[in-house]
Amino acid sequence: MIDPVTLAILDGRLTQIADEMDATLYRAAFNPIIAEARDACHGLYHAQTGDTLVQGSSGLPIFVGAMAFAVRGVIAKGDAQPGDTFLFNDPYVGGTHLNDFRLVRPVFRDGALFCWIASAGHWLDIGGNVAGGYNPLATESFQEGVRIPIVKLVSGGRLNTDILDILAANSRVPVSNWGDLQGQLGALDLGERRLAGLLDEYGDATICAAFEAFSDRAEKLMRAALRGLPDGTYSFEDELDNDGITPARLTVALDLTIAGDEAMLDFSRSSPPAQGPVNISYATAIAACYVALKHIFAEVPANAGCLRPIKFVVPETTLLAAKAPRPMAGYTETILRLIGVMLGALAQADPARATAAPCGTINALSMAGARADGSRWVMFNFFGGGLGGNPEGDGLSHAGNPISTATMPPLEILEASYPVVFTQWALRPDSAGRGAHRGGLGAVYEIEAQTDAEVSLLGERGCVGPFGVMGGESAALNRFFWETEAGMVSPPLVSKVTGVKLKAGRRVRLETPGGGGWGAKEARDAEKAARDLKLGYVGRSAS
Repeated sequence: MIDPVTLAILDGRLTQIADEMDATLYRAAFNPIIAEARDACHGLYHAQTGDTLVQGSSGLPIFVGAMAFAVRGVIAKGDAQPGDTFLFNDPYVGGTHLNDFRLVRPVFRDGALFCWIASAGHWLDIGGNVAGGYNPLATESFQEGVRIPIVKLVSGGRLNTDILDILAANSRVPVSNWGDLQGQLGALDLGERRLAGLLDEYGDATICAAFEAFSDRAEKLMRAALRGLPDGTYSFEDELDNDGITPARLTVALDLTIAGDEAMLDFSRSSPPAQGPVNISYATAIAACYVALKHIFAEVPANAGCLRPIKFVVPETTLLAAKAPRPMAGYTETILRLIGVMLGALAQADPARATAAPCGTINALSMAGARADGSRWVMFNFFGGGLGGNPEGDGLSHAGNPISTATMPPLEILEASYPVVFTQWALRPDSAGRGAHRGGLGAVYEIEAQTDAEVSLLGERGCVGPFGVMGGESAALNRFFWETEAGMVSPPLVSKVTGVKLKAGRRVRLETPGGGGWGAKEARDAEKAARDLKLGYVGRSAS
């Protein structure tokens, strides 16, 4: 039994280890999506089960949740020895999509496996038909990039340079990927040293007992939170614009059943696997549920214990548990819809926790071309929008989506790294869902290419706007345009397009959604409504 003071100290010390690993990678990565946007994560995982024990406070929660499945894949492979590090990006084995590379390392103590430490990071380009990997026309994973199964990158402390050669040969920007990989290896090295120091200080048995106590506490708090909800089944569903191949909409549906201190999340009514790249794996679906539960029950610690009272029903007959070689580049759009339907179902169970939908798309934009010296450039970026109104106030404007803690790189970094110029970066008027508490505003981004460029977009919310709750209104739709000799044009499938040829000096333009509104618009405070009008957040027709 560990006393509460020691437990609190160990909680902070262990989290600090993951935080330091995060910081090490952010500072070392060559790729702005990791170095600035922080599209990465680190954590500690259970030796036998792979369950999440500790996660960093700045890493992407969706990665942390999926990583437990990735570690289990390494456990199942077997043959882990001191000095080994495994690498892979397989989205069907604890991955998300091909750009996200996992590094998993066993930590041994006195010849016995103590735990695993792991790193995940979004690499800029891994081959495939579209620079940056977000191919909205992909019908198989082979069209999205190179798929690396679980392999030993480091064996007994020796780096396998043949694997580095394979990775370099399958990227348009191999130096960027090399820098990110070295940063991840450095982060694991640091984490292993920090953990060894902590174990030497407190002893292995004490740290193991702390891990168990953290998980037990998370389970206890989750059960208490579920007991606070009325028993019953609450259903909610939302739609994706299309799969990038055909215009048919796709459904993500949830039936949430609360029974005492347990819950069941049943997604059986969701659409079947898609032809295009909006599928996700079972691991990613569970990870998205993990993120949503943390948003809903913020007081519950984020480790595997919080999932013990939850039963998941995610059939392979749905796009939420797709198998190889179904394409998964646009996984972000689908998990955003999954998180949204969980928020919608909870709004029925507990109106006090009701939160309207966030913007619900990252707008994965890729621009690529060649500089004057012939060197290739690939700019991938994601973009913000509004968060949903909630019982306590308006949603946040120009925010990141709730799948992560990632932020947009500063435009100065993007302009310094790539031959582009941002000609507009502003809040988007009339984009928020109206309500007693309105949603946050979306944004307008206009980017001018300084060389000829090829452009791709994999986004969402172009057909169905982010929903409101408690009588609040939906937010504006997502819009995308690019400049041609005939003027600005938009995609036939609204939110997805590839193969756009942009001449130097011409622009692309994104207008992102706001968040949904909370409560009836007639109940909005008059002073707040007047302020919205004064600041230009809404037009006079909307006042």
